[in-house]
Amino acid sequence: MTHTPGTTDDRPDRTDRLTTPADPAPTPAHNPPDTSPDDTPQGPPRNRRPRTAAALVAVAVAVVLGTAGVVAYGAGDDGGKTDKGSGLPPATATVTRSDLARQDTVTGSLGYGDKQPLLSGASGTVTWMPKPGATVAQGQNAFKVDGRPVPLIYGDTPLYRALRPGTKGPDAAEVERALAALGYTGFTADEEYSDKTAAAVKRWQKRLGVPQTGTVEPADLVVAGDKIRVTGHEVKPGEPLRPGSPVLTYTSTGRLVVIDLDAKKQNLVRRGDGVAVVLPDGARAAGTVTSVGKVASTESGGGGPGGDDGRTVIKVTVRIDDKDKDKLGSYDGAPVDVEITAERKKDVLTVPISALLALSEGGYGVQVVKGSVTTTIAVKTGMFANGRVEITGAGLKAGDKVGVPR
Repeated sequence: MTHTPGTTDDRPDRTDRLTTPADPAPTPAHNPPDTSPDDTPQGPPRNRRPRTAAALVAVAVAVVLGTAGVVAYGAGDDGGKTDKGSGLPPATATVTRSDLARQDTVTGSLGYGDKQPLLSGASGTVTWMPKPGATVAQGQNAFKVDGRPVPLIYGDTPLYRALRPGTKGPDAAEVERALAALGYTGFTADEEYSDKTAAAVKRWQKRLGVPQTGTVEPADLVVAGDKIRVTGHEVKPGEPLRPGSPVLTYTSTGRLVVIDLDAKKQNLVRRGDGVAVVLPDGARAAGTVTSVGKVASTESGGGGPGGDDGRTVIKVTVRIDDKDKDKLGSYDGAPVDVEITAERKKDVLTVPISALLALSEGGYGVQVVKGSVTTTIAVKTGMFANGRVEITGAGLKAGDKVGVPR
C-alpha cells in the first residue's frame, strides 16, 4: 500500500468481530506539541482520509442472533471480498459436514408407569392373591379362585371365548406363543388352535393341577403385555369375584418415563425413537419411545372464571435403555426432562452460529481464511441447532476455516 505524503496511515477500522479503537489523543504530559525549527507551532493535524473498500463497507453494528454475535458487513456484487494480512479474524473454526438435530425438551415423570387393572373372566371365591410389590411373569399364577390357579400370559388380546381345535384368531395365536415360551412343543404357533395345540394344553393343565380338557376358557388365564408388578388388590381373599371384574392393579416391572405430550407435538415422536432423559441429579440416560397414545385427553388447567386453561395431551412412554438403568437410583415418580428430536438434517455443511456475518445488503456471509488471505462468501442458512447453523455457499466445503470471535 502507498500513502499520500503528509497523511497518517489511512487503513479503515474493521468490525470483523473486534472493533479497533481509535488512536488516543495525545496528552501534554506525554506528547508535547511538535514544533518546527523556528519554534512556530504547526497547525492542527490533517483529517484522516478514509480509504474506500469496493467490496466491503465495515459498519460498527453488532447483530445478535440467538446467543452469538453476528457482525455486519457489506459485500460487492460478486458476494465476496478478499483481504490480505490485516483482515485476519481473531480466531477460526472448521466447516464440518455432519447431521444436525434440533432438540425439543418436554417434561415427564420417572416411575413404574400408570396403574392398570388386571381383568379376569373367572367367577368364584378368591382364595389367594400375590402381595403388593410382587412380580408375576408369564406362566406364573396371578391369583387363585376356588383354589384353582389362574396363570398370566403375555399378549394384547383379552380372552373372550373358548379356544378348542378349529378356532382361529389372534387369541389362539396368543395362547400358542405362551405355550411355546413355556417350553411346550409338538404344535405350530400360528393363529389356528389345532389338535396338537390341545394336546400341549392338556400337558400344561396337568402341571397346573386342573382338569385336563385341552380347551382354554376365558376364566382360565389373564393377559398382560409383559411382566407385571402388583400394586394393590381390587378384591381380597374370601371375597367373591365376578366375570369381567378387576382383580388387582399393576404397573410395569421396569421404571419408565411417562410424558403427557402436548397433542400439537404428536408428530415429533414415533415408537422406536431414541431420546435423552435428564435425571434430577443432572445425569443423562438414553431411552427409547415404546408407545405413543392415539387418544388425546384434556388436562385441567385450573383456569379461573370464564374457562379452563387446560391443554390437550397424549400419553407417551419411554423405556430407559439397559446400559443406563444403573443411573436411575431409587427415583420413583421423579420429574425428568426428555429431549426429543424435533427436526433433523443429514449430511449438511455447518459452522458455529458466531461465524455468520450480517451483510449490509441483506443476508449472511462467512469469512473464509486461507493462510493470510480472507474471503467473505455470501451464504444461505438452514437449520439452527446446538450452537451451529446449516449453510450453503459457493465454493464452501468441509474442512474450510472460517473466522469467529476469540
